Amino acid sequence: MSVHSLAHVTSQNGGRVSARALLVVALVIVLVAVSVRVAWSRGSLNGLICGGECGPEAVAAPVGLGSARAGDASVREVSADGPGAAAVRRAVDSALRNTDALGPRVGVAVSRVSVGEPSDVLVEEGPAALVPASTTKLLTAYAALSAIDPQQRFATTVVRDGSRLTLVGGGDPYLVRKRGKGAPRVERAELSVLAARTATALRRAGVEKVSLRHDTSLFSGPEASTAWEKDYVPAGIVTRIGALWIDEGRLSGGGRSDDPAQDAADAFAAELASRGIDVADGSEEAQAPSGAREVARVESATLAQVVESLLVTSDNEASEVVLRHVGLAESEPGSFAGGATAIEKVLADAGVGVKGLVLTDGSGLSRKNRIAPSTLARVVALAPTRARTSSLVTDIPVGGFSGTLKNRFSDAGAARGSVRAKTGTLTGVHAIAGMVTTRSGAPLAFSVMTDATKDINPFVTQAALDDLAVALANLP
Repeated sequence: MSVHSLAHVTSQNGGRVSARALLVVALVIVLVAVSVRVAWSRGSLNGLICGGECGPEAVAAPVGLGSARAGDASVREVSADGPGAAAVRRAVDSALRNTDALGPRVGVAVSRVSVGEPSDVLVEEGPAALVPASTTKLLTAYAALSAIDPQQRFATTVVRDGSRLTLVGGGDPYLVRKRGKGAPRVERAELSVLAARTATALRRAGVEKVSLRHDTSLFSGPEASTAWEKDYVPAGIVTRIGALWIDEGRLSGGGRSDDPAQDAADAFAAELASRGIDVADGSEEAQAPSGAREVARVESATLAQVVESLLVTSDNEASEVVLRHVGLAESEPGSFAGGATAIEKVLADAGVGVKGLVLTDGSGLSRKNRIAPSTLARVVALAPTRARTSSLVTDIPVGGFSGTLKNRFSDAGAARGSVRAKTGTLTGVHAIAGMVTTRSGAPLAFSVMTDATKDINPFVTQAALDDLAVALANLP
């Protein structure tokens, strides 16, 4: 109720409400409004507004940044106006003066964003290519949205040949045994639902006892990259990659599965048994018979939703699954090598420079990956100008608000919320690439990478990288 309304009530009630009371109420209203504003800016209301952490979709898009729905051929023109090369160069040079924080190997690229013509490169310097860490996911995401329909879903199916069932993995990165409480960032198909549908179909067919196999043949090649550190899988840093798993191979008691597909099959057998279907002991891995008929399926979130989730949370496992789907979409094997070849093909076809590019995985866990800063900046600049990939920039975290940038850029002043970027971090390696909006609303794609900081406090290096993004955001 406004102060004016309270005054009206007072006059109607013979002045029984004092002026002091009115002042107190007005003060309370102001304090509540300020508190809500502060809570909103800090993300404290995310649980109420978004059912959890709010994603980039809850933050207004930068002024001047074009947008388009997937499949919409008309992409709004992105403003090409903005600071000139000299101003950008001064901002970059000023931000990179702190060599003690950045180490001896620093690469930078800054580009304008424009439709229908090559991005105007304003600054490009440093080594030809550096270790990218998780900024690799930008290339994986861009290639996926380019090569695959963003609305495509990945199905986990059950096929039957007589009394023999085969659980067929379809490469759903977010398949779970059963949904937990709360609102997850991405829609998740459930193994328990697949079992319920299967049991219903079997009873209708008069089948009460079955044997079970599981098929993981959609993907090929090694389950762990030979370019990863040897302890990544044994130490539970990353799950073995395959076409079938539940809960990304994470175990309920902690740790990760040694055989995610087998564990998924065993869980499926248990779900069937709980619904009255007698399942013969054990589930061997075998390809589904060619004549088997589908009896049930569950489908994943859309590719667009999967990409948004893996970028915001920097999900290594989901990135590697998507890498394999990119490989298959480009008529390459669904493997580390096939996916890497497919990404390079998609980038080259889009006119993105791939000089110095070396990819051995899709997540950036590999220290053998090499990406030029200009390649990352070009992908970011190109994405919003094309309908299929236009969601990429709004998928990545917002500085000071969401994902891996939620606790960064909190002291950026007016620039807070003006940076959307994907970070990359390994020991001695730090990178950030994305889009920043200047004070006049002009979007700039940028990338800054450093890969020789092992002896430097990582928080100091991160702050130095963030300073460059803030310097760009503060340009007129």
